[in-house]
Amino acid sequence: MSAALLWIASPIFDIESSCNAVMNRDRKTRLSYGWLGGSVIGSKGRRVIMASSVVASPVGDVALRSSEQKVYEVVLRQAALVKKRLGNEKDMDARTDIVLPGSQNLLSEAYERCGEVCAEYAKTFYLGTMLMTPERRRAIWAIYVWCRRTDELVDGPNASHITPIALDRWEARLEDIFKGRPFDMLDAALSDTVTKFPVDIQPFRDMIEGMRMDLRKSRYNSFDELYLYCYYVAGTVALMSVPVMGIAPESRATTESVYNAALSLGIANQLTNILRDVGEDARRGRIYLPQDELAQAGISEEDIFSGKVTEKWRNFMKKQIKRARKFFDDAEKGVTELSSASRWPVWTALDLYEQILDDIARNDYENFSKRAYVRRPKKFASLPIAYAKSLVPPSSLASSPLVKG
Repeated sequence: MSAALLWIASPIFDIESSCNAVMNRDRKTRLSYGWLGGSVIGSKGRRVIMASSVVASPVGDVALRSSEQKVYEVVLRQAALVKKRLGNEKDMDARTDIVLPGSQNLLSEAYERCGEVCAEYAKTFYLGTMLMTPERRRAIWAIYVWCRRTDELVDGPNASHITPIALDRWEARLEDIFKGRPFDMLDAALSDTVTKFPVDIQPFRDMIEGMRMDLRKSRYNSFDELYLYCYYVAGTVALMSVPVMGIAPESRATTESVYNAALSLGIANQLTNILRDVGEDARRGRIYLPQDELAQAGISEEDIFSGKVTEKWRNFMKKQIKRARKFFDDAEKGVTELSSASRWPVWTALDLYEQILDDIARNDYENFSKRAYVRRPKKFASLPIAYAKSLVPPSSLASSPLVKG
């Protein structure tokens, strides 16, 4: 299973270690089901950002699939919420205080705790957030921590004890967060965040649904099924994050198209995680690959469990990588539409994550026992390139590929 996180946080960054050490230092808060530890974005790295104007679908596929249509409805809902907030200056300026013992000092401590978790377990991501305004930075930390805690429920050390009922309780707790009734300090940080930014609850609910899916499902019959899973565990993070990162005031692209572009990056990152972790998942009895496409390629489950690289496997992997790159291409169309302070970390995440696909190919598609990753020198070399891309201003009305006619 896996999770996703902020398109800017993508698993590009090594956030797959446990947060238990940090949480053990927390004398006041404790997650009733056990705390995080996988990647805030688990093994599959539910990390995140952007898609084409026709709902994140592979190039050439104009008709919306059922799963894509379902996801697009969430995109439209989030975009409508953003438009409503942007159209009401008083609403944007309003601030709802979270009532907690100790008031503002305790809330500040909650945000600091969220930042502490990010700094400890997602170093590159944390540095990226430092480029944002203090308010946006804290909000992203709060979202990060909630996603990480959620992912840990089914992908952490206590995962074997998690039941659907536990997830139902977690969702009820989420509802309380959005109603301004946080259970603990970390919940309080998110509760405060959703009063300050036009963040919709549906992507959070959908991420929990992704956790439920991981409890009952270990095979995916088609890409349509896999697409929905990728949305649940990664695309959701994109939709949570865009309202905080913000769209550039000068952007002429539609709100829906920017959110859809963010969705593509989430899908692309998740597909990359899946291709990178084929062997790891197989050892856990899971196959996150379209069953119908495996059959068409003449590859059986036994072939995957045996971990033997054949010409059939190489050809299959090339097609899967090509699909993932299509989503990355769609994602690139929307990064320039983000606020200037958010573009650099997003470009960095996108560029580095796509390089994982390059490493899979360099390993001769041996992703059964070899883990593809981006070496540190390449990470540093990518930073100035990403920075240069971040300086490109939003597209004009006439030329923007994200503006619907």
